Amino acid sequence: MIIKNIFSLATSITSLFIIILYSNIGSKADENNIKYYSKDEGILSIMYHRFNESKYPSTNIEMNIFKEHIQIIKNSDFKFHNPNKFKEQFDSVKFKKEILITIDDAFKSFYVGAWPYLKENKIPFILFVSTEPVGKNGYMTWDQIREIEKETFALIGHHSHSHNYLIDESNDKFILDIEKANQIFLKELGYIPNLFSYPFGEYSKFMRDYISKNFEFAFGQHSGVIDINKDKFELPRFPINEKYGELKRFKSIINYFPLEYKKLLPLEKQLIKSNNPPEFIVEFFEEQKNLNKINCYSNEANRWEKSNTIISGTKLSIKFRAPFEPRRGRVNCSLNDNGKWRWFGIQFPIKTN
Repeated sequence: MIIKNIFSLATSITSLFIIILYSNIGSKADENNIKYYSKDEGILSIMYHRFNESKYPSTNIEMNIFKEHIQIIKNSDFKFHNPNKFKEQFDSVKFKKEILITIDDAFKSFYVGAWPYLKENKIPFILFVSTEPVGKNGYMTWDQIREIEKETFALIGHHSHSHNYLIDESNDKFILDIEKANQIFLKELGYIPNLFSYPFGEYSKFMRDYISKNFEFAFGQHSGVIDINKDKFELPRFPINEKYGELKRFKSIINYFPLEYKKLLPLEKQLIKSNNPPEFIVEFFEEQKNLNKINCYSNEANRWEKSNTIISGTKLSIKFRAPFEPRRGRVNCSLNDNGKWRWFGIQFPIKTN
């Protein structure tokens, strides 16, 4: 059954009301799943944008390559995850990893290229929609979105209204943008999607906490595999495009497993001058073996190099070489755990004004 969160139009009338709502509703931020070492094989989410639009290589994938990706998944032991079951399965240990396909932005090239193929094969996916560009040149229409929304293997997600760099806006403007999208979703679909995708995968602690009060889950663009210990409002996805969709790399990606941890700091992912570089600490579970084999790479000073990691018991910290440079800092860590590759990544958006 399609996840639908019905809100009355009255809840979207004014920014003031939303700010009051934000202050008073009990936060889901404290409803994080129980932290325990689970051996959850997880849900590996991959993210696409455009299809057969080669003039946009950073967000494009050619359909022949996309079909090969799908075939690689079909030939593996992993099943496609139906996002309509995401909520009910999140807190359960997945003894066999599943693959979740997500599409951001609702470009027309998705509707023309990938949608007929996914429909014919009934391959489940989430389509994250930003409401402002719908119907404009290069984007899907509401009729096309409603056509997709009717299918039991497809789910519409919330991707803001403007798809601007909302992290650079004031908190009030961020709230207004989300609420504008809410009004449009209510008008066009009759409900507000309760899965959210941060534009560009960027969020501050304020944004994450606000989203946690108004949605069930939220996805970023940092790489990793979703397990029951991951923060429900900072879920990882592997971005796929022409550069990072090469078949050998894709085969490696879908064979990654979760690297579970109890805690990851800092809670504030947005960096400004005073907290750049951040104090980076990850606390793992005592049951996790082979931590001495973990390798992390980071791009501080705009150079990808092996990070200066320090392991003390079950805690890992990184002493960064220099501040991260705009627009994003990244850390990726992998662990060869007796032949099973485990992975997690973090993205730090850097405020530019």
